[in-house]
Amino acid sequence: MSGRRILPVVSAAVAVSAALAVGCSSPPGAPSGEEPAVSAADAVRGGAAPGTASPPYWVDPESDAARQVSAWKEAGRLADAKLLERISTHPVADWPAGDDPEEDIRAAVRGASPSHRSVLFVAYNIPHRDCGAYSAGGASDANAYRSWMERFAGAIGDAPATVVLEPDAVAHVVDGCTPASIHSERLDLLSGAVDTLKARPRTRVYLDAGNPEWLADPAKLVEPLRRAGIDRADGFSLNVSNFQTNDTVQAYGERLSALLGGAHYVIDSSRNGRGPLPGGRSESWCNPPGRALGTPPTTDTGYERLDAYLWIKRPGDSDGPCRGGPAAGAWWPSYALGLARAAGP
Repeated sequence: MSGRRILPVVSAAVAVSAALAVGCSSPPGAPSGEEPAVSAADAVRGGAAPGTASPPYWVDPESDAARQVSAWKEAGRLADAKLLERISTHPVADWPAGDDPEEDIRAAVRGASPSHRSVLFVAYNIPHRDCGAYSAGGASDANAYRSWMERFAGAIGDAPATVVLEPDAVAHVVDGCTPASIHSERLDLLSGAVDTLKARPRTRVYLDAGNPEWLADPAKLVEPLRRAGIDRADGFSLNVSNFQTNDTVQAYGERLSALLGGAHYVIDSSRNGRGPLPGGRSESWCNPPGRALGTPPTTDTGYERLDAYLWIKRPGDSDGPCRGGPAAGAWWPSYALGLARAAGP
């Protein structure tokens, strides 16, 4: 899915490629218990208190949220437009299209160039992606993936960029969802992708490692992450497309980092301002109601090994056709508005 899609309020064409930008991050369920009381400040922070330094990432002026803000202003929905600026004014990840990533990447690189800021990308095209679930798809085979990754990296060129590499891919090896017969191929492809991306002079790479609710024991991730090239990457990513709080994820990240010899990591804080949906309800990871924006993107985290809080999942993009949502990755204005409103007054 392109980071510059046409809004559903303008055109229905986005549904064609919407399944890309989601990352299932689908653990068995959320912790049980009642919804905790959350202050407005906690809703924005996502459970931690990082600094407020401006992040070194580009803000796309043509993002879905930015277009929606403009559309609502024209329609006279000024209060809603103001709330949605809580999303549109922050950098979010670009998930380049699976068929042709170069156009999206080059457009983002051109847009970011005057500001000298880094573009945040997600590479999400591994074969047998998402175990056939809502975000199923990916490259047709290993050779197709290698070619796609070469084009992906080539389009970045010498520009500053941060790439989150293949959400869920390693975790699905660990949890057994991905067939054992393709584990070696997948880890080899990830390792090759790390090398291809790191050959670019200003590209940082974080291999995705799931979230603590999904894989409670971080030790199970160590061998597959090493086989996937973590030692040559800049670190790993956690909580992509999920809702675990900063405190929970940071504690997990420190444990996994220690097992990996001090590896650095980033946390997706895009929608974790109120934590996960309580009560163990079905598909608690998929468009859960009542969630809130989390910590705005920043590299001022207060932790040596935690490089950044990032909005990797694009707030307002659907997790899939559950709870009334559109296809996985499609822009859902009402859900985006709910996230923004729940983040406080």
